[in-house]
Amino acid sequence: MVNLFPEALNEGGKEAAFLNRAPCLRLLATIGAGPIRGMIRVDPYFYVVSGNQLYRVDSLYTAVLLGNVYNTGPVSMADNGIKIFIAANGPSYTYDTSTSVFAQITDPDFPGALTVGYLDELFVFTEPNSGNIWTLDVDGEYATANANGSPDNINSMMVDHREVWVFGVTSTEVWYNTGSLGFPLDRVQGAFNEIGCAATYSVAKLDNSLFWLGADSRGKGIVYRANGYTGVRVSTHAVEWQIQQYGDMSDAIAYTYQQDGHAFYVLTFPSADATWVYDASTQLWHERAGFSAGEFTRHRSNCQVFFNDLNIVGDYETGKLYTLDLNVFADDSSIQRWLRSWRALPTGANTLKRTAHHSLQLDCESGVGLVTGQGSDPQIMLRWSDDGGHTWSNEHWKPMGATGNYGTRVIWRRLGMTTKLRDRVYEVSGTDPVKISINGAELLMSNTSG
Repeated sequence: MVNLFPEALNEGGKEAAFLNRAPCLRLLATIGAGPIRGMIRVDPYFYVVSGNQLYRVDSLYTAVLLGNVYNTGPVSMADNGIKIFIAANGPSYTYDTSTSVFAQITDPDFPGALTVGYLDELFVFTEPNSGNIWTLDVDGEYATANANGSPDNINSMMVDHREVWVFGVTSTEVWYNTGSLGFPLDRVQGAFNEIGCAATYSVAKLDNSLFWLGADSRGKGIVYRANGYTGVRVSTHAVEWQIQQYGDMSDAIAYTYQQDGHAFYVLTFPSADATWVYDASTQLWHERAGFSAGEFTRHRSNCQVFFNDLNIVGDYETGKLYTLDLNVFADDSSIQRWLRSWRALPTGANTLKRTAHHSLQLDCESGVGLVTGQGSDPQIMLRWSDDGGHTWSNEHWKPMGATGNYGTRVIWRRLGMTTKLRDRVYEVSGTDPVKISINGAELLMSNTSG
């Protein structure tokens, strides 16, 4: 599934679930030159790092430049209600919302920061390329300790439920605030875990838990969800196999958001140009993608903030801010292509005999096109593969019902015989700017000799 996600119908309906079109990107504003490296909400504003600059943005999306944030790549941001701490994998900055003072941290005791969080009037941050955790209190005093339950360096950190999860490359420790003199944090006994983190910015909060791309001494590439102080695998073998093909997964980034009762963990692999999404409400995965020059690309979103009652995401190349909107059907000025592919025969049903495929009918909502324009008579494209998806037939187009034609049947006939593997993979897709609701498909076929 690409740009489609399952919608379960627990209340009853024609089917137990249907496929819904993923939200598209509606442009809100352009802030700076981009890319959008990080965002944080501190009411009544939200703050955006676009390129090498920090902006304050109000509810009308009017931006005020506050200062320069150097280095490249994602930033980690935290606030204490007044002061914002921006960690840029080394050089770090603060902005005081009460005095409007922006400054780089130049204290000689400051070691640089990779990630930052907030806990009990303390900024907690991790030192790059080390095993050290640091705290910064309201008086500007620093303290440090080493997360040495394992000799691996710290790769990420997240404050959750007033506890500090410290992710190493192959292990994880959980710390809490004891208020002790010297260093105020201490380890939670029994919370050491031999699962680490494969990508610094893959750690994100969702559904009252933590999610991250994991690693340990035996391998990496499994997505975990925290359950107590342990990690529970939520990725599937198919998703994990695909992640393994990417080679470098250390640059993976993640954000989370909620929409219409769904809780999504959005995991992007920039160097692999791919985006995977886990829906915590259905425990199912799908892909999100842009579409350019006839090919799928990574999703354009880079990070997220909830503001103005909207899920706002930032572009990974430009300074554009979008909202994830289920009622628009294009990514800003670019088309969104959706796709669903599946095996024609259920598991265990392949008898290795040739089959004749007489017709395929797609069970979908029809007649929901726009009044005018490209979406007034939307089309669906079908193609198939008889060799396990290595080669494909030509595309066969069918209308899904012009505007108001709710009784249209989307049906393809005389689809030929299976050859080679005696099995078939079907794929339907579309690009027209209309709402998509797919309940299923019905295939009429018969066995033949041979």
